[in-house]
Amino acid sequence: MTETINGKKVFVTGADGFIGSHLVEQLVAAGARVRALVFYNSWNEKGWLRDVAKETLDEAELWVGDVRDAERMRQGVRNCEYVFHLSSLIAIPYSYDAPRSYVDTNVTGALNILQACRESDALTRLVHVSTSEVYGSAQKVPISENHPLVGQSPYSASKIAADKMAESFHLSFGLPVVTARPFNTYGPRQTARAVIPTITSQLLAGSKVLKLGALSPTRDFNFVTDTAAGMLALALCKKAEGQVVNIGSGEEWSIAQTVDLLCEIVGRKVEIISDEERVRPEKSEVNRLLADTSKIKSLTDWKALVPFREGLIKTAAWIKRNQNHFDVDSYAK
Repeated sequence: MTETINGKKVFVTGADGFIGSHLVEQLVAAGARVRALVFYNSWNEKGWLRDVAKETLDEAELWVGDVRDAERMRQGVRNCEYVFHLSSLIAIPYSYDAPRSYVDTNVTGALNILQACRESDALTRLVHVSTSEVYGSAQKVPISENHPLVGQSPYSASKIAADKMAESFHLSFGLPVVTARPFNTYGPRQTARAVIPTITSQLLAGSKVLKLGALSPTRDFNFVTDTAAGMLALALCKKAEGQVVNIGSGEEWSIAQTVDLLCEIVGRKVEIISDEERVRPEKSEVNRLLADTSKIKSLTDWKALVPFREGLIKTAAWIKRNQNHFDVDSYAK
């Protein structure tokens, strides 16, 4: 019998984030009963869920909390059949300055979710969300799931630790967990911490120069709705339990090529200058990422549907409508 999410109780951590908000939309559309974890704050801010249509949001239970709070996570997981764990501290540059924060959120937070799921009588499957950053610079391409793990930043090291904790709960306790490992997701609602919104927002702000880090690294860019769909497909796949599974486009684009495409889409050509704050330490730079997606395609019927240029057009259109979310004052005019 094919699994379905329709009518199932689902808990999503990181629901107020970039990818999480898109996942909530897909889950609601599929008929799931969604409990969406929103990071508690005193001004009742919903994160990127504020960008979700009201009729969709009305179908979800907005649930405040902090992934670092073990008891609160037990309450969130309770009675849920599927759990998607996306909550994570993700900005790589900040991890150089505040590595303990990444351990607290990414490692301890994952442990809290794993333990809560282990104690649950209702759980069918947990999708633990990793990142392609755990591979470091590609030692072979495309990058398969058995590629060595390299902690080239405190952020990636914290995610490796969380992934191994998930692995240990499957091997030690039989927890039905699958580790989804998305490559470079992009699209609407992504902030300027990432390269595509950084380029696009500067172009749309009328900057005469682009402030960027290194241009030679290549990335496997996957549109956000495709990434979310991959997570949902893995949640409904029993054969994926205990496995790590890449989610990517299987295509490789350099930062320089991405700049050229966005300049063409926006209709501007500008000078590029190196921003030292965006250049990673030499031994920490990940020079190449390209996903081997054969495993997810063998386990599920998932595939990336949005071509890169089409995704960039959609992203640029969203950023143009939401320029108030981007700090253009620091851009060179």
